[in-house]
Amino acid sequence: MYIKNYINGRLTEPISKRYLDNFNPSDGKVYSYIPDSDERDVELAYQASSLAFESWSITPKEQRSKFLLKIATLIEQNLEKLALAESIDNGKPLKLAKTVDIPRAAANFHFYGTGILHYATHSHSMEDTAVNYTLRQPVGVAGCISPWNLPLYLFSWKIAPALAAGCTVVAKPSEITPMTAFLLSEICMEAGLPAGVLNIVHGLGGKVGNAIVSHKNIPLISFTGGTITGKHIASIAAPMFKKLSLELGGKNPNIIFADCDYEKMLSTTLLSSFSNQGQICLCGSRIFVEKKIYEKFKTDFVAKTKNLLVGNPLDERVKIGAIVSKQHHQKILSYVELAKTEGGTILCGGKAINLPGDLSEGYYMEPTVIEGLGYDCRTNQEEIFGPVVTITPFETEEQVLMMANSTVYGLASVVWTQDLTRAHRIANKIHAGIVWINCWLLRDLRTPFGGVKASGVGREGGFEALDFFTEPKNVCVKLQ
Repeated sequence: MYIKNYINGRLTEPISKRYLDNFNPSDGKVYSYIPDSDERDVELAYQASSLAFESWSITPKEQRSKFLLKIATLIEQNLEKLALAESIDNGKPLKLAKTVDIPRAAANFHFYGTGILHYATHSHSMEDTAVNYTLRQPVGVAGCISPWNLPLYLFSWKIAPALAAGCTVVAKPSEITPMTAFLLSEICMEAGLPAGVLNIVHGLGGKVGNAIVSHKNIPLISFTGGTITGKHIASIAAPMFKKLSLELGGKNPNIIFADCDYEKMLSTTLLSSFSNQGQICLCGSRIFVEKKIYEKFKTDFVAKTKNLLVGNPLDERVKIGAIVSKQHHQKILSYVELAKTEGGTILCGGKAINLPGDLSEGYYMEPTVIEGLGYDCRTNQEEIFGPVVTITPFETEEQVLMMANSTVYGLASVVWTQDLTRAHRIANKIHAGIVWINCWLLRDLRTPFGGVKASGVGREGGFEALDFFTEPKNVCVKLQ
């Protein structure tokens, strides 16, 4: 199967006529081909997007809303097809794609399709002198670049608010997981989205991503991905004074106090550690446990981890699917070896898995729990982004806060305690954009999402996203 770009309302081949291999991580085999696009394809997409902006930016919000709601409905109607494509392309369990990824993609379009109808601005009266009011106008052509871990979920989280706000879009999905973005192209065509409003260009980051970021007439970049890539994007876009939203890496702490609801904590911590093979930027990869319950937690958590079924993502019994790519698989395993050299003890997992039959070349590994590491070692400081967690005991709030805040990252965190005062106190002192208390991955789409420090710049979600894709303009009317 040859994936195509979506430019000016049509599916098109790359100008180069060259394609890249797209691997199925569950068996390590090529199963489709991705356009090897370059700056010429990006320019075509920009021209289409720029022309469409003239009409889309002044299209009444009620009409823009109808298009987004139609896309949301079509995603829901194609749940099975999209979930299967996501599972094959990414390696994630099919059940996860059915219950989280695809429903959330539909929800993103639905939320912004309705949210734009309630988006409002302020006015300010200067008594009898003047009235000031604020206009929020779409910025222009938006460059949206999304990652491979939650492909359609995060792709839609950028595209939906951009379109709702009146921007047109040149978008690049990850070259590792392009399939559902391609299927979204077909959905947009079926929904009758006007030509050029959304353009999807597939290809490598060094070609397509760079061309989008460095394009002199694309004034806004929204990127989700690794911190190193984020730095590169900022180095290009910032001197050009582009608006930037960067959702980057995380090394999230999971803080467990002895007074927690133990069973609820244990089952949720298993999810927050290994969901999507640990390939979610919000996973809690550093688990800090109050010393009073550390040994009990270690015994119970390791036992539950060992019981997680690793296997074919299409088997709905499977909890841990395939790692997204061979390169990433090797990277994760290299961190397990690093942990050993740093004095860590592998309590369970840590090895690649070779499944039988057709899956023998797939990228699988055991979920891994490591103890005995210093809080400041590389394994505890650098983002691994896989099914690997470390566990560390603590005695005081001050100690655990010091360890939790010790990394360059500050995306998300989890606190488990029944003490409400302590929960608020800890939440206030954690350096993170998100704090979950006695839960994980509980998301209200109205709330801001993003991190501090090396975890990014700006916020997505809610009306913050509509603010990002628009520019405020103050209008002052003198009354006398």
